[in-house]
Amino acid sequence: MIHRFQTRVYYEDTDLAGIVYYANYLKFIERARTEWVRGLGIDQARLKAEAGVVFAVRRVAADYLAPARFDDLLTVETEALSVTAARIVLAQRVLRGTDLLFASEVTLVALTAAGRPARLPADVRRTLEN
Repeated sequence: MIHRFQTRVYYEDTDLAGIVYYANYLKFIERARTEWVRGLGIDQARLKAEAGVVFAVRRVAADYLAPARFDDLLTVETEALSVTAARIVLAQRVLRGTDLLFASEVTLVALTAAGRPARLPADVRRTLEN
C-alpha cells in the first residue's frame, strides 16, 4: 500500500535560484516516513521506551529528476518494498501533481538506543509487512 503525505514548499526550502535545495528532499521524505509509521499505529517514542528500538537510515539512493519551486504543493509517496527482521526498504517519491520530481530508495535499520543492531518486535514487523 502506498502512503501519501502532502507538504508545501516554503521560501526557506529554496536556494538562490528559487528551487528546492537538494538536501531538503531528504527532509520531505523523512517527514513522510514519520507520518507513514504513525498512520500504521506505530508509536516510535513508545517503541524506544518499551522495546529499546529506534529506526535509523542506513542508505539512501536518490534521483533528482525535476525542480520543485516556492509554493508548490508536493505529494510524497512512501511504499514498503521489503521488511526483514531488522531492515526495511522503502521506495519514496516526490511529485508535483503527476510530475515525478524526486525518487529514492531508503534502507532503514533497527537499532538499540546504544546504536547496536536490533530485531524489530514481531508485532511491528507484521504491521510494516501489511
